Amino acid sequence: MDRTHQPESPTARPGNTVVLSIDCLKGSSKSEEWSGDMLQTGDIVEEIRIGSGPGSAIFKAPFKGGKAWLQKVLHNSFRNKETSIVVRVRRGSDDFSDLSACIVPNESAGKRQYMLRSIDDPNYTVGFSDRTESDCLGLQESRGSRMVEALVKAKLQDGYVSYPWERRMQEALPISGSSNFLSILFLPKASAYGRTGSRYNDLEDTLARANAWLSCSQANGVPIVFMNIQTESLLTKISGETASATVNTTSLSDLSNLANTSLYGFEDYHGVDIGVVRAVRLWFAPLGVEFPLEIKLKDDDTKLGFSISRTEEGFIYVSSVTDHEDESAPAARSGLSSLYREAAKASRRLVVSRVGNQKVLPWMVSSTGAIRCYDTVSLSQKLSLHRHAKVHIGLHVFLWDSSATADFSSPPRSSSGGTHLLFSNETLDSTEFPRYGEVLPPRQVGDRQVMPLPDEDVFRFERENAGNASFKFQEIPFTNESL
Repeated sequence: MDRTHQPESPTARPGNTVVLSIDCLKGSSKSEEWSGDMLQTGDIVEEIRIGSGPGSAIFKAPFKGGKAWLQKVLHNSFRNKETSIVVRVRRGSDDFSDLSACIVPNESAGKRQYMLRSIDDPNYTVGFSDRTESDCLGLQESRGSRMVEALVKAKLQDGYVSYPWERRMQEALPISGSSNFLSILFLPKASAYGRTGSRYNDLEDTLARANAWLSCSQANGVPIVFMNIQTESLLTKISGETASATVNTTSLSDLSNLANTSLYGFEDYHGVDIGVVRAVRLWFAPLGVEFPLEIKLKDDDTKLGFSISRTEEGFIYVSSVTDHEDESAPAARSGLSSLYREAAKASRRLVVSRVGNQKVLPWMVSSTGAIRCYDTVSLSQKLSLHRHAKVHIGLHVFLWDSSATADFSSPPRSSSGGTHLLFSNETLDSTEFPRYGEVLPPRQVGDRQVMPLPDEDVFRFERENAGNASFKFQEIPFTNESL
């Protein structure tokens, strides 16, 4: 049987009678927060039921002792682990609404203070206050204006959520752990004659060199397209004449002088002159797709069947393949030879973008103007070591026709577990192609033929002033020897 506690109440309540009312502490995340189903500040408490079943305790208005009495009741119920509660409230004279909630501590209000958390929406919490009935009715009537006020004060909450980066990088990327974004960074060129008193040429010069590099790469048959360009700020320490000749950002009026400068400075709180170098990053992408090839090796393979060279702009490309009749070479079996001939027919370079999962594209232009890129000698040696060790070679190449390769942008797996190739011996008739000497693209100025692991006296190379990773080859007699 329900235990009902109902003190005698007068038949009429004057407007200044103190009643127990609701205080909304935290709003709901649902759209029904301001509807009649949710309790709001100013609602008058008419009945409280703690617990469920025949043993539940029911308290009805008026509540002698008000909020202080109710907090004691809530404390005892919480201590006895009886936290289920239903509250009935009144709006006006005959509009009632119920809230099913649980009793939880209200730590922000102090010790032994409790509030109610909605069972349907844990974000919605309410407390209790002592108010006169007229004040409660006034709050109820102002519900519309308070909704507008709540809208103005409402703030969006942000936070951090965990993300399985390692697993996503393994599963979501075509090349595990490596991005598809391609770019090259142009540092401002050192000024030969101290033009305009600056150590570096201006920003327009860097942009012009980036533009020239892209245009020449495309004219040289490299199948890439422009994607975006941006400036990139690099911090460096400057001193002496460089600091005195540099535009300083000591005030807002100096900002107009930075529009076209490649180097500007400021002084930190230690008095150290800091320089900001404005480099240019050029983003590009393959004209078609970046296509994977797997060169599988056999025990009786004596050569790979192709040679590699490098353009003046730093791109590694397949410069020749073995005679068309030699279909037993690894390059022919993998489809690389067919791709090379198709590229030659389209007047394109067959650019190698990755060896394994490592990008082999040019990635930086130094302040001396030298392009930082990969050495073809060390790359040839690595490919030959693959052949000697009988370890399969994974390559990625740039294709030039996205419409013709739409079906191969994500190569399907064959039943044997290998990658279905865009061009292979089974898909292309070897009689359709002219002989190698007839389709070889004309050699461009600066092209160099790379020899396959020759003796040390066959080739010579010298370092440029761009660091240990840039190479310049002496002229080598052109031959048809391949890896």
